Amino acid sequence: MAILGELGTQVLIPVAGLIGIAFAVAQWVLVSKVKVTPGAANAAGGGKNGYGDYLIEEEEGLNDHNVVVKCAEIQTAISEGATSFLFTMYQYVGLFMVIFAGLIFVFLGSIEGFSTKSQPCTYSKGTCKPALYTALFSTVAFLLGAITSLVSGFLGMKIATYANARTTLEARKGVGKAFITAFRSGAVMGFLLSSSGLVVLYITINVFKLYYGDDWEGLFESITGYGLGGSSMALFGRVGGGIYTKAADVGADLVGKVERNIPEDDPRNPAVIADNVGDNVGDIAGMGSDLFGSYAESSCAALVVASISSFGISHDFTAMCYPLLVSSVGIIVCLITTLFATDFFEIKAANEIEPALKKQLIISTALMTVGVAIISWLALPAKFTIFNFGAQKEVANWGLFFCVGIGLWAGLIIGFVTEYYTSNAYSPVQDVADSCRTGAATNVIFGLALGYKSVIIPIFAIAVSIYVSFSIAAMYGIAMAALGMLSTMATGLAIDAYGPISDNAGGIAEMAGMSHRIRERTDALDAAGNTTAAIGKGFAIGSAALVSLALFGAFVSRAGVQVVDVLSPKVFIGLIVGAMLPYWFSAMTMKSVGSAALKMVEEVRRQFNTIPGLMEGTAKPDYATCVKISTDASIKEMIPPGALVMLTPLIVGTLFGVETLSGVLAGALVSGVQIAISASNTGGAWDNAKKYIEAGNSDHARSLGPKGSDCHKAAVIGDTIGDPLKDTSGPSLNILIKLMAVESLVFAPFFATYGGLLFKYI
Repeated sequence: MAILGELGTQVLIPVAGLIGIAFAVAQWVLVSKVKVTPGAANAAGGGKNGYGDYLIEEEEGLNDHNVVVKCAEIQTAISEGATSFLFTMYQYVGLFMVIFAGLIFVFLGSIEGFSTKSQPCTYSKGTCKPALYTALFSTVAFLLGAITSLVSGFLGMKIATYANARTTLEARKGVGKAFITAFRSGAVMGFLLSSSGLVVLYITINVFKLYYGDDWEGLFESITGYGLGGSSMALFGRVGGGIYTKAADVGADLVGKVERNIPEDDPRNPAVIADNVGDNVGDIAGMGSDLFGSYAESSCAALVVASISSFGISHDFTAMCYPLLVSSVGIIVCLITTLFATDFFEIKAANEIEPALKKQLIISTALMTVGVAIISWLALPAKFTIFNFGAQKEVANWGLFFCVGIGLWAGLIIGFVTEYYTSNAYSPVQDVADSCRTGAATNVIFGLALGYKSVIIPIFAIAVSIYVSFSIAAMYGIAMAALGMLSTMATGLAIDAYGPISDNAGGIAEMAGMSHRIRERTDALDAAGNTTAAIGKGFAIGSAALVSLALFGAFVSRAGVQVVDVLSPKVFIGLIVGAMLPYWFSAMTMKSVGSAALKMVEEVRRQFNTIPGLMEGTAKPDYATCVKISTDASIKEMIPPGALVMLTPLIVGTLFGVETLSGVLAGALVSGVQIAISASNTGGAWDNAKKYIEAGNSDHARSLGPKGSDCHKAAVIGDTIGDPLKDTSGPSLNILIKLMAVESLVFAPFFATYGGLLFKYI
């Protein structure tokens, strides 16, 4: 038995979750000390984090009162736009949620003809609870996961829109003050999301246990619905939010920068509010739901495999909860790591921002390695067995430490490789910027080549992780490697949310007519945020690959497939169709952004041409129409890609059976990961090549500039092409591969019983 008893586990998990939530609230209180009302800018006390420093505007004789009022107005407009979009989206998503919950209940309940009689267990001796009740509990878990995902995304968006103007106002006191405000706000989201995900999952397991008792096989099978709920909501959040943000961004850039030659976030641009709203609904709410889905799914995959291993058969609750204990340690580690950025060290110059964010990743990974070693020693027996496709494989506790550890460090490698290919501090992006000398075409060619090349090292890192973790602990090892990659999720999300908050802060500074020195500071924050956002996407895609493989393993085990034979025609047709799905999905999302952007460009041009005094700054643009175009387009366009992902496993499993479905899942995983990495990195490189020319921080960059030059215009075109790649198609693909796998796992008993209708009659 493990050193840590059941009582210790029952205390440690909820306490870690509650500490995370309390820390998030404490960070929010500190952010709220920055006031966005006139006359209260310096109301809070002084001290190291500098709420009492003098303002740049006071030196330059600008009217402080007007600046604060304008910031508050812009913040309100962005917040209202984001809230309105999410509420509209949630109405549609809520309807889908109810219909799909009904499908889960009907499909799973019908396995034993809606019988209420107990059934013999599949993997352990004795009887298990009726399939009808497992269907009911799976449906409840699905709804819980979906609601938690929606609430996580919504709260993240509210925090970001609360913090953006505060970051702008703090930039008047120095780049360090602005950084702390933006990072603390990101930390609120990171800790709130990772802690609430853990606490809700823990409570769900304990409540379901009251009914299931010793039937752990049924208990953890029903818990898989939690992962399905989390990821299905993430899909709509990512696709809908991605279409919204990029329609506005492309429209604002093409007309504003290229045609009218006005700066980014200029208040004369009618699409500027929609663009800033989009940063919140796409990058904040979408990314939050995405990583919550990954966390829920990797936990569910590990728990399903563990329930049919020695942990579940011998009812060892502490060892069974090992995935949750790893996440609990992760929250405490991330809390300590966050203090390094906000309290232990102070940022004094713009060039210290990016190293500070990278140190967050390194510190959290190093501390987490120690934390995992301790919890593996305390929570696991010295020797135990893990289910491995019909057999039981003997594993030592140090083996699982290696599985989590390799996932953790592979995540860091993927993060830094992504940074190398997308940061303008390194040669790949500088080469892309240099290619703008000969126009947009060479810029596009170089950018695509960079994206394809950036796939190589992350794929090797994922491949090594899979081989080592599978060799040690079969599919359970892969699920734990995925959880290892996600164990520092609170820090990863804080860094990721920091980017859009800084981006919004820069937009508010421009729209409020603040000093160019403040815009330089917010640009420095934003540039660092762009790179870290690319690192965040790298983590999300890497973890998605491991999560979906773990779910695939759990599905194959649950569906009773002994071997997935690629030479079998049933499997091969699934494999080739599955490999096609990410292309079909990408085509849908790219075209959606294109058609929505077309409407946006037409509206922005119309306003510039028909509103007298708009270019002179004497008339106000109609921001609301642009917000409405983005909202309507994203709601309408998110349904077909969502339907493709949700219906494919149901149709293939029912008509063609579990063998073909296993081929589809494998094919989608293999091709989806490659496209997702290359799309995200290509888009990120084009964006930072443009920013490299705009910043003009080196002789080389200055030779390509300034803003408005032919080189710069070529870079803007590349950036505009890359927008849907890096913010819509790329990030949504990792949800496609995870969601199809977790959906197949939830419906596996139904497919195993009734699947393959077409082959039965051919």
